[in-house]
Amino acid sequence: MKEISIFVRTDDLARVLDILKKHNVGGIAFHEVNGAGRVKRAAVPEMVRMYQTGRMVTPEHVKITKVETVVSDSAMNPIVDDISNNVRQHGGNEAVGMIFVKEVADAYEIGTKHRGEAALTSIAREIDK
Repeated sequence: MKEISIFVRTDDLARVLDILKKHNVGGIAFHEVNGAGRVKRAAVPEMVRMYQTGRMVTPEHVKITKVETVVSDSAMNPIVDDISNNVRQHGGNEAVGMIFVKEVADAYEIGTKHRGEAALTSIAREIDK
């Protein structure tokens, strides 16, 4: 199993969630975080005590969205490729986010006896009905 952490602009969140749903990903968590990296940051008006100074500054950190999910080994490459191809088209040739993949030893669904990949998908829930 693999944990996929996806860092994207908030504008791209809906596109990423659609891709994950298309690949039947069972569980998804996402939240807004502050981050810095190679993604271009636009200049914004400088604020001092709630007043604009008239100068423009480029923020060191910006708000982005982190999406996390755990998927089977076989689902990882198609998901990463799909996100890379579809979100990249939106951004042209500039960096628009990052994807990190980590190994997951096991998964346990709390409240059931589902374990491993069976705990990751909605298929296990359908079998129990």
